[in-house]
Amino acid sequence: MALFAGMLAGTPVLANSYTWRITKTEWSPADERGFSEFIEGLGAADCWTVDECLRSPANPYRSTDPRGMRFMSDCADLPYVLRAYYAWKNGLPFSYVSGVTSASGYFSDIRYTRDGNIVVQRRTIPATADGVPALPLLVEMRGLVSTAMFRHHADADHPVNFTDFYSPEITRESIKPGTVLYDVNGHVAMVWRVEDDGRILSISAHPDNSISRSFYGRNFLRTKPELGTNFKNWRPQRLVDARRLPNGTYVGGQIEAPRNDELDDFSLEQFLGTEPNPSGSWRNAEFMHKGEKLDYYHYTRAVMAKGDLRLDPVHELQAMMRTLCYDVRARKDAVDQALLNNIHRMTPPAKLPDNIYGTYGYWELYSTPSRDARLKTSFREMREQIEAMVKMHGQGVTTVSYEGTDLAGDLLQAFEEESQSCITSYTRSNGKRVSLSLEDVMNRLFDLSFDPYQCVERRWGASGEELSSCPDGPVKQRWYEAQRFLRNQIDRTYDVYMGYTPAELEAGPHEVHTGRGVKTPPDVDMRAYLTRLKAKQHASAEAPERETALD
Repeated sequence: MALFAGMLAGTPVLANSYTWRITKTEWSPADERGFSEFIEGLGAADCWTVDECLRSPANPYRSTDPRGMRFMSDCADLPYVLRAYYAWKNGLPFSYVSGVTSASGYFSDIRYTRDGNIVVQRRTIPATADGVPALPLLVEMRGLVSTAMFRHHADADHPVNFTDFYSPEITRESIKPGTVLYDVNGHVAMVWRVEDDGRILSISAHPDNSISRSFYGRNFLRTKPELGTNFKNWRPQRLVDARRLPNGTYVGGQIEAPRNDELDDFSLEQFLGTEPNPSGSWRNAEFMHKGEKLDYYHYTRAVMAKGDLRLDPVHELQAMMRTLCYDVRARKDAVDQALLNNIHRMTPPAKLPDNIYGTYGYWELYSTPSRDARLKTSFREMREQIEAMVKMHGQGVTTVSYEGTDLAGDLLQAFEEESQSCITSYTRSNGKRVSLSLEDVMNRLFDLSFDPYQCVERRWGASGEELSSCPDGPVKQRWYEAQRFLRNQIDRTYDVYMGYTPAELEAGPHEVHTGRGVKTPPDVDMRAYLTRLKAKQHASAEAPERETALD
């Protein structure tokens, strides 16, 4: 997929509209602030594809782009595309990792190595007297970059083959719009805003060129530092030994970047914790904030908040449901793309890709197993987060604050209101419209098909009369039923074989053949939990009254 496509036939492109001239030797603090503002503007814009975002008023450089340009990107490309685009428009030097290899020897897929990768090659935008055409270089970059470039040891510090990113300390000064978020399961996002309550909002792209917005949490797993997960900041590059021409253009020179010990905010805190950790193991990391021991994600939220963190369970539920609404909307766009390209009318392959989460071709472009797994993880996290906050409120934990008198009732009301305010619609194969609330999506979450070869009804987990209009024959029906255990799975396992036939999947999960899914999905039923909570709260309130009556 090209980075820029759709140049209008016969449209003249002026040289100065796409030439990249280097007019600055380094990324200054002012440039870094400008880049952060650029990313924050795109994140806040009402745009839902990469192309829409860079064509929108949120992009101050849109009028300088060649006419007819179309922007495209997937999750790994997006940070590089936006960083390079900003560098191009501001005459900044730019170099990037173009080749990596496994840090522990041969591995079949460089994107999912067990011990991370090491940099073996870099590409640099040449500093020449007349500048260089930017578009071919950016297209080349997109072809070379993958999530493998983000999978490196957090402490990597090579002077020549340096990593593009470093591990920052967890502060509001360091974690800001433009900071990259890397998930070990092969997903990349960018921070676009940090709210006053410490919630970190993210933006990411997908293979179908869609944009989704979410928030940072347990959907980004903590792992060992060898994999370099979670927060990453760009190393500020500088051009050295270059010659400045009278017109302000720099020629020649080479790119350098600061070593870890030269960076004011370099830290392995997110891996090793805030307390002494003699073992050096990320599993033993402890996180303390104002004398209170917190888990990593709660700690991050507390540190990133302005002032003392006060989590209102009702407000948190509303915020998480609104983010889930964005995720469902993004999923609809992905499903619609598969339908527009008639993938559902094609004959499915005889077996699944070797790994459904990381592959190529139609499956990579139009299937949704990774997107669906992240959606399921977010529903589960919402359930677990609210349950944990209710428990902490009962224990008097200072970071949880609720000032009402009916916590269960207020949570249930918020759940119902947010669910009904998020309606997703799709058109059945017979032309009839179906509208789903967020609760409806939750109730059929593990029935949503990630398989692009299946009918739209199955893509949305239909059953009964709603499913009756699905034109799929017995082969596709068998595929759907055989994939049930894979739909139950929310962990994206990129390092296992999954190239099974329906007959092999029907055998079910196996302790050896781990790519067949799981038997039982996790409990994500928010309403059921809140209903039980309300009943328990009501029973607790009645108990003193009964005791008083008996007295």
